[in-house]
Amino acid sequence: MTSAFALERDTELMLRVRDGDSVSFGLLLERHRGPVIHFLYRMVLNDAIAEELAQEVFLRVYRSRASYEPTAKFTTWLFRIATHLALNWIRDKKNEKKQTRLDEDPEDGISRQVVDLRPTVEQKMVRDVRLQEVRNAIETLPSNQRAAVLMHKYQEMEYSQIAKILRCSESAVKSLLFRAYETLRLRLAHMA
Repeated sequence: MTSAFALERDTELMLRVRDGDSVSFGLLLERHRGPVIHFLYRMVLNDAIAEELAQEVFLRVYRSRASYEPTAKFTTWLFRIATHLALNWIRDKKNEKKQTRLDEDPEDGISRQVVDLRPTVEQKMVRDVRLQEVRNAIETLPSNQRAAVLMHKYQEMEYSQIAKILRCSESAVKSLLFRAYETLRLRLAHMA
């Protein structure tokens, strides 16, 4: 979880960026690039597209620097931009099947599997199959539900922050998450 100091520091850095400090922008980029790319990858399931969208996110942050007002957490604003871009990309590419699936070998040869410290190959294979089933189940969720789940579980965001990013009420976020988790529970019941 992000500390309150880091959140205040983000706002302070962005205010400096607003005043023309490019070093502060570099610090924000360094701090948030990894989490943004990870979030975008989980949304679009394509390394290259996630990188491209992340560049666009930070380009939009930089272009919006003059009008930045700290009315919400910096990360809320940042992930709102990332979510908006990801949802637009998903909508635009919905009928195209050019997305890299997690169950396919990547073209660049870099494995996307999490290193498992279990001692046997069999245990690793069982774990990998289970993880893939969870990823596949998350992938089939409607895009707003998928975004809410990824922000809640993988980015550890609070309901209020997710609501600001998705521009809906906290009760709508709770409803989205309830429906998403219920769908996942039913689809993954055989794993219990």
